[in-house]
Amino acid sequence: MEQMTFETMIAVFEEIFGRGVFWAMVAVACVVTGAYLYVLVRDRAMSMRKFMLAQLSMPFGAVAAVFFVQRMTHSHLRDVGGPVDVIVLLGVAGIGAIGAAILVYTAQSLFHGKDGQV
Repeated sequence: MEQMTFETMIAVFEEIFGRGVFWAMVAVACVVTGAYLYVLVRDRAMSMRKFMLAQLSMPFGAVAAVFFVQRMTHSHLRDVGGPVDVIVLLGVAGIGAIGAAILVYTAQSLFHGKDGQV
């Protein structure tokens, strides 16, 4: 791999997760992102109460993302070999935390409506 291109990264992720799982994750991410944008436009403001509850889900999303990637790559924490591995795991955890917060905020807003009313 002499150059890192978008196509190369897609091929690597398809190899890691499998074609079906990778594209399912992409589809779910697009749906959740679209729903989040819809909620933001619909409500015209962020609810700080919902945002705080969404932030409480972030550690669970971080741990779930790390375990998911380890499960898909058939590795364990004992396989972490150096600083680059730690940086990658922290990146995965960060993305999982942010994803969990967005998912929880969106779900709260869609199911409980604006200002928490059903």
